[in-house]
Order: sequence, then C-alpha cells, then structure tokens
Amino acid sequence: MIGKPREVHTASVTKPVKRIIWWILQIFLVLVALFFLIFGISLFIGAYQLTDPFSFIMTVFGSNLMILISAVLLIGFVLRMVNVYKLLKKEG
Repeated sequence: MIGKPREVHTASVTKPVKRIIWWILQIFLVLVALFFLIFGISLFIGAYQLTDPFSFIMTVFGSNLMILISAVLLIGFVLRMVNVYKLLKKEG
C-alpha cells in the first residue's frame, strides 16, 4: 500500500458529482472512526473507576479492542484519501 497507489480508488471519483460524494463519504467515515476512538479511550479511562474485578477486566479488553479497530480504520481511511488526492493531483 505504501508503493504506487492503486487505480481502483480513482475509478469511482472520475465524475465531479461522484467525486464530491466520495470525499463526503470518506470524511464521514473518518469522523465515525474518530468518534469510536475517543469513545474507546473514555471507556478505558472509566474502567479504572469500577470496583468489580470482572467488570474491570472486560471493560479494559473491550475498550482496547475498540481503540485498536477504530485506529486501524482511521489510518486506512486517511491513507486512502491521501493516495486518491495524490492521484487526482497527478492527473489534473
């Protein structure tokens, strides 16, 4: 993925209307991933106020999974946006 960006992403952003819709969708997905990342961090911090050990362990593992998945998705969405931006800049 770090090498040459694939042409698959630019196929859906060739027309101006589709291009705008694609960018709006990508920004929405980035915002959703950011929301779940922040929510996972707040769950992780809140887990330390729990008194039941079982609830603490389950909340910590759950929040860490949420943080991991949302961070990976966030990185993927941002890298896709950067690659498409570079391809569109090169074409136009």
